Amino acid sequence: MSRPPRLSRFPRLCRRATAAGLASLGLVSVPALAWEPTKPIEFVVPAGTGGGADQMARFIQGVAAKNNLTKQPIIVVNKSGGAGAEGFLNVKEDKGNAHKIVITLSNLFTTPLATGVPFNWRDLTPVQMLALDQFVLWVNAESPYKDARSYFEGVKSGPDKGVKMGGTGSKQEDQIITVMIEKAAGKKITYVPYKGGGDVAVQLVGNHIQSTVNNPIEAESHWRAGKLRPLCVMDKAPMPYKTKLTATQAWADIPTCASAGLPVDYLMLRGIFMPPGVTPEQVKFYTDLFTKLRALPEWKEFMDKGAFNQTSLSGQPFVDWLGKNEQMHRVLMREAGFLAQ
Repeated sequence: MSRPPRLSRFPRLCRRATAAGLASLGLVSVPALAWEPTKPIEFVVPAGTGGGADQMARFIQGVAAKNNLTKQPIIVVNKSGGAGAEGFLNVKEDKGNAHKIVITLSNLFTTPLATGVPFNWRDLTPVQMLALDQFVLWVNAESPYKDARSYFEGVKSGPDKGVKMGGTGSKQEDQIITVMIEKAAGKKITYVPYKGGGDVAVQLVGNHIQSTVNNPIEAESHWRAGKLRPLCVMDKAPMPYKTKLTATQAWADIPTCASAGLPVDYLMLRGIFMPPGVTPEQVKFYTDLFTKLRALPEWKEFMDKGAFNQTSLSGQPFVDWLGKNEQMHRVLMREAGFLAQ
């Protein structure tokens, strides 16, 4: 006598088929798989090699690979033309490409204001502020200026354009700070632009210029080697890092410029953006990636080495910060005469 076919699997198969059919009609919710990159991630640096943004991007590239933070490799690409306009326009024009990110510095604001290039930070998708970078006033270790007050007095008492200040690019952060010092001193300074912060530090080591306002990470190795001397930091409070980098000094030992009589206060963005037209799920992949990265001991070491201000923002607080800082740079650049005509 033949047995009827077993039906035990039928209800289960029917339930799956029914759920799939209902999901396609939008009648039941089925958890979607989280988005992740399916090809290499292009990491655009709108600045030259060796500077602070380039060093941070390449650090992220290496640490992400070492700790398997993403299944796809990160490829760093420098696009520094036009004071970073090349990189920003490249990302702006790649709408919807979630396999591309860009690290930004304050040329995010200064480049379009100075050049009139058709770009604004709102053309991109904000992802995360990773940190804020400090500016330190540096001189050669053989300089007669032992502190910020003596440097400032030297600028004030010397002839116009008697001091050479090296910096990255023109009408960008370093030259804006130089103009601040000029206005406070009532004297002109000869500003000499270079392609990146690494070049700027080397020029100061060689005594081709007399001072710079490099980021800490751009001059740190030369300070350790006894070639450069930091005079002051352009923040409202001293840096908190107390590990000695020389026989006698840590970052925390460098006074604020204001406390030394030089009234200059300026911080620079280190942030991540994506092209326009990406989805919230794609943005979330990167915010999660950087959350994991910032929890690693390697990140702490990198922050310590570069003496960063570790403020971090995402979402609406980041957008609000961007709007306020765009306006601040508009005012600073108008006062310096740097706005495009």
